[in-house]
Amino acid sequence: MPDRENHRRGRGIYLLPNLFTMAALFAGFYAIVAAIQTRYETAAIAIFIAMVLDNLDGRVARLTNTQSDFGAQFDSLSDMICFGLAPALVMYEWALFSMRELGWHWSKLGWLAAFIYVAAAALRLARFNTQIGLSDKRFFQGLPSPPAAAILVGFVWVGTDLGYQGSELVFPALIVTVLCGVLMVSRFSYYSFKELGGRNRIPFTATLLVVLVFVFISFDPAKVLFTFFFIYMLSGPGTTLMRKFRKFRLQQRRSRSQSVKDL
Repeated sequence: MPDRENHRRGRGIYLLPNLFTMAALFAGFYAIVAAIQTRYETAAIAIFIAMVLDNLDGRVARLTNTQSDFGAQFDSLSDMICFGLAPALVMYEWALFSMRELGWHWSKLGWLAAFIYVAAAALRLARFNTQIGLSDKRFFQGLPSPPAAAILVGFVWVGTDLGYQGSELVFPALIVTVLCGVLMVSRFSYYSFKELGGRNRIPFTATLLVVLVFVFISFDPAKVLFTFFFIYMLSGPGTTLMRKFRKFRLQQRRSRSQSVKDL
């Protein structure tokens, strides 16, 4: 009897973390529907909500000790929809689709740019899944798909908020889409923020900083969120260049000290 009961438990799934994942998946799907209906600001907000829910499902699973292989696979598939397919379609519907007005070849370039982003998101998630437990948890290799999605839909949200049509910003939209795709499959290191929150203790004054962040975002969510994630996107190449520069300076100092010793 105990063995049969354990077998039944093994065939089940943990409800709580997977509810958050399902809610994130719903938000991603709703973003696609909203974009098709030309409600681009709503679509952007839905993907930001999916980001919050996606962050919560992993934390809830760790805090309640309900991690599972099913949950990991479900979360990965949800991420592909929410942060791969959905933002690419939102950007395509808002701006890239209008490239058809420039000619047949430009029209092709528009949907190819969207596909580059989707393919890069899939490759990024596959690489992340194969490196679990092997890489440094403090850093991600390549731009994570949620911030990449935030940059795409944040661009759409800011443009819509400022009164621009997607056709007026088609070339910046093209560059942003391809750039986010390339950075996702790059080897640049991005800080993961996994050491913050969770079970780790933080200073009490840090809670005031969190409150100030929410207040700052409330003034102009579109511009603040887009600016934050755009700076995060630049942090990867910036950190890599700084490391290479420090390594170069260190090698120079060693070579100089070695030449002095030889004299």
